[in-house]
Amino acid sequence: MKSILRAVKKRLGVDIQKEKYAYDLDEQFGYMAKAKIPDRWVSTTCGYCSVGCGMFIGVKDGKAVSVRGDAKHPVNEGRLCPKGLAEHYAITAPNRAKWPLFRNDNVKGKFKRMDWDEAVRTMVAHFRDIQERHGAEALGVISTGQLVTEEFYTLGKLIQLGFGTKNFDGNTTLCMASAVSGYKRSFGSDGPPGNYEDLEKADLVFLIGANIADNHPILCYRLEKNPQKILIAADPRVTKTAMMADIYLPVKPRTDIALLNGMMHVILKSGFVNEEYVQKHTRGFEELARHLEKYTPAYVAEITGLSPDMIRKTALLYAKARAPFIGWTMGVNHSTQGTETVNAICNLALMTGNLGRVGASPFSITGQCNAMGTRESGFASSLPGYRKFENAEHRRELAALWGIAEEMIPSSRGLAYPDIIENVLSGRIKGLWVIATNPLVSFPNQAFLRQALENLEFLVVQDGYHPIPTSEAAHLVLPAAVWGEKEGTFTNSERRVSKVNKAVDPPAEAKPDFDIFLMIARELGVYDRLFPGWTKPADAFEEWKKVSRGRLCDYSGLSYALLEQHGGVQWPYPEGSARDPRESFPLYQDGIFQTEDGRAKFWVVENEAPPESPSEEYPFWLNTGRTVEHWHTRTKTGQIPLLNRLSPEAWVEINTRDAKRLKIQHGDYVRLESPRGAIDSITVRVTETVAPGQIFVPFHYAEANANNLTINCCDPISREPNYKQSAVRICKLEPRGAKLRK
Repeated sequence: MKSILRAVKKRLGVDIQKEKYAYDLDEQFGYMAKAKIPDRWVSTTCGYCSVGCGMFIGVKDGKAVSVRGDAKHPVNEGRLCPKGLAEHYAITAPNRAKWPLFRNDNVKGKFKRMDWDEAVRTMVAHFRDIQERHGAEALGVISTGQLVTEEFYTLGKLIQLGFGTKNFDGNTTLCMASAVSGYKRSFGSDGPPGNYEDLEKADLVFLIGANIADNHPILCYRLEKNPQKILIAADPRVTKTAMMADIYLPVKPRTDIALLNGMMHVILKSGFVNEEYVQKHTRGFEELARHLEKYTPAYVAEITGLSPDMIRKTALLYAKARAPFIGWTMGVNHSTQGTETVNAICNLALMTGNLGRVGASPFSITGQCNAMGTRESGFASSLPGYRKFENAEHRRELAALWGIAEEMIPSSRGLAYPDIIENVLSGRIKGLWVIATNPLVSFPNQAFLRQALENLEFLVVQDGYHPIPTSEAAHLVLPAAVWGEKEGTFTNSERRVSKVNKAVDPPAEAKPDFDIFLMIARELGVYDRLFPGWTKPADAFEEWKKVSRGRLCDYSGLSYALLEQHGGVQWPYPEGSARDPRESFPLYQDGIFQTEDGRAKFWVVENEAPPESPSEEYPFWLNTGRTVEHWHTRTKTGQIPLLNRLSPEAWVEINTRDAKRLKIQHGDYVRLESPRGAIDSITVRVTETVAPGQIFVPFHYAEANANNLTINCCDPISREPNYKQSAVRICKLEPRGAKLRK
């Protein structure tokens, strides 16, 4: 400690011989150091992205004062990204929601405190009244991948079987729905086939629209442990990940399908199709082969902007690799052809037999910390346990497990997130419950959403933070506990289930979401029927284990104790499993898939134009994405000074040639406009990381909201929005302060 203090004093220019100043600094820095020394450490799993890092929360005097990585955790081996290293600050953010609040005099943003019993009675009374007057489907619910699995499972039963509305979805539809739909179409079920270990064992890693250096930085560490791999990155923008690559493919926006089809054409013509695998384990290859005839390297070069030689080289590198890995994130999913792009990726893996083996996998890198848990256990895009709404046998299984009439379980999926919003706008949905998500920043085409929310009779926002843009529009705000204040499990991108633990109490009257759901169930009169005797998340976990038994996502052999012991265990892990709990487990090792005939399906996919392209009036492509310092809508990270200092405001990246033509300089402020809205003022970064005719804006910042510009078109299969391609124009502004100087 003394050596640290001496270094600090020297850096600050303090004469260490002057006792007064030395004493003051010793007091200041000594006190700060002591305040950070925890009384105890609580093991848990990070609550940001889907990597699923193991970590400890340091607790002193009942408060979270620090964090550190878990060196024994199989995912991160002690490492944390900038957000994880500062995660404890989100617990004590100044805008934590502390009490139930009811809109006062129906004035937006003006609230009065309410006790919990009255708040729950008010909520249930309003929603029941709406359903009695307009039908059960007049209620919609939008949740999140931030809840623990036990909470999401409980919520799904409460909504579908308690309130009796099918219109229930999560914000995971905004990031992962296309991966889900693509896996279902190709393999018969959701569930990433591979593991993080593949990044260390693959001899070729092909990343498509996946900037893991910013979005999943710990996965870069897994890559660095593999010095033998060839790294290929396909992305319109020269991301940090692209800078790491051995081969960078600067594809034009929305041309991934053409590239993949072109690679398959080369593989087919070069004789590298794994004919034995295709014949034994797939169907539909003949039709695909006919379709690929036109996707010659020359034809694909015109579409993608890549050279024919580069297309051939990439295809043959993949075809000749011993164990090639394909990973993707939002650059693929955020598209009106996201699902079909996933199918094209799966086509490539299937035709070469590159899945079901360590290193070889088509791998969707998930977005949120528990997006996988919500996909497995939820009641949104599928029934719990990856069951299908339309499958009568699946409904009978669940009815027997729950002791309810089969007729209570819906036989079709309700509205997806974007369709819920459209039905709010049209007036068919009158009541909306938003849980742990902030659509007034995250949803595309913000003008459309604002207009929709004004049509609601009653909006409930349940969140750990208030005020945020969405909670300010609510009629009722329910304060929820956040990460570090509740217990349960998360499932990460590689299907590894990890324990989440409570370190501190929620502030004031905030409650865990699990407790809130049970309070509402009691008021609704369905607690005894749906959640008999439940008092804690472990009760939900034990029932979920029974529901998942025998399914692809089998949890039946897991326990909280096992997860604590091993830092997370991959599913499937059936009861009685002899597998080492720390061992990675690729899916489909036997080549048997979750389809009716056990065969994977090839899909014919045509490269189509995006729903909007640049024009004379709006000449630029807009691309959006994350930055490593912030998370989603900055509800959490925006309250952490350290992260804000690293990335204090939004920016727009503009190519050097475009900036010169528009007479814009680095640091200037510009206005961005699309046919839907505008960002009034945003600072410019002149760079070669974006191509001419393209710009990039991070989507985190409410004050410079990229979703004022984005189009609200969706993938017709997954219903995921097309965030990545919108047409915009750039308007130069006077320098700030110019009018004052005049």
